[in-house]
Amino acid sequence: MVRIRLRRVGKKGQPTYRIVVVDSRNPRDGAYLDTVGFYNPRTDPPFIQVDGEKAKAWLQRGAQPSPAVAHILRKLGIGETGNRHEGPH
Repeated sequence: MVRIRLRRVGKKGQPTYRIVVVDSRNPRDGAYLDTVGFYNPRTDPPFIQVDGEKAKAWLQRGAQPSPAVAHILRKLGIGETGNRHEGPH
């Protein structure tokens, strides 16, 4: 399965993350297929940069975002995944 998830980069104690497309069997910082954005939670407000076209293209091809990436994409209004369970209506 192809996933969109965070890849940790940066010095020890100073994490920043790349938003990457990977095979779900690869380790967190292993090989990736494509980079779609960047996330720095250490700034106020957190810095988020995402290539919306790339992200939408991967979502249309069936890539599943991790919970953290799904939250970031929803925050930016990119690619409603439709996988959220809203509970009983």
